[in-house]
Amino acid sequence: MKRIAVFPGSFDPITLGHSHIVERASSLFDVIVVAIGTNTTKQYLFPLNKRIEWTEKVFKNLSNVRVVTYEGLTVDFCKSLNANYILRGLRNGTDFDFEQSIATMNKTLNPAIETILLNTDPAFAAIHSSIVREIIKNKGDVSSFVPPQINVYE
Repeated sequence: MKRIAVFPGSFDPITLGHSHIVERASSLFDVIVVAIGTNTTKQYLFPLNKRIEWTEKVFKNLSNVRVVTYEGLTVDFCKSLNANYILRGLRNGTDFDFEQSIATMNKTLNPAIETILLNTDPAFAAIHSSIVREIIKNKGDVSSFVPPQINVYE
């Protein structure tokens, strides 16, 4: 059976933290599905098509990484792909508390799903998409926070 992991997020925009987690995990799984989800509680800065384009550019050299979009519960999406793993990154203890709660809920909804938490490299621990969006809104330089393949000002 293939080891398929889903890495869900809004990727608004994709950051170096996101890309680093996927790059590290790419050797652990047969397939990683970077799943750009629709979160009904979020107001997006970038349109979905731009987030897809950027994410595909970032991972174009990783043959086992696919970029897709989805709606609904992540566990339901995982089931539709026969994926048994949800991949998430941890920057700090606050992330751990949040991710642990979600992992527990997901496990209750679908006991076959395992959540794999990877610690972020310290170089990327301060990068948070919401902070990056604020910098972008104020025309700041985000080149230290986003992959070089994307230009948030194009």
